[in-house]
Amino acid sequence: MSAPLVQRLLPEWIDYNGHLSEAYYVLIFGFATDALMDRIGLDAAYRVRTGCSLYTVEAHVRYLREVAADAEVEVHTRVIDPGTAGPGLKKARICHEMWVGDVLAATEELMTLHVDQGEGRTVPFPDEVADRIRALAEPAPDYAGRAIG
Repeated sequence: MSAPLVQRLLPEWIDYNGHLSEAYYVLIFGFATDALMDRIGLDAAYRVRTGCSLYTVEAHVRYLREVAADAEVEVHTRVIDPGTAGPGLKKARICHEMWVGDVLAATEELMTLHVDQGEGRTVPFPDEVADRIRALAEPAPDYAGRAIG
């Protein structure tokens, strides 16, 4: 699990019930995805140089606890083990967990693809990025892969 992203809530993120509005959970999780991209070598310079980026193609968010207006949250990120896939890794599965103190407030599971924006199709990660993904990989948490129901 990577170092957590720490985020103090902004007043404009608070809804009419006095809690973090649902859209801002996803915004904060997006910040955590950006931090992971930087960590594995898909930073802004890489995106400009290659025209490639990480695209989210599926997301599953669980809102477990209300997050109060004055909260500071920590988002812990896991890269889920891609298995024994051979060369040509093109996808990364990511799980974020949002914590307020010792309380798990929300989770997000993402399926992401490495996309060449000029060609409009998936392409393999560069070897060094694929190696970083595999080095960070962990087993999926128990909530991952569940369907809504």
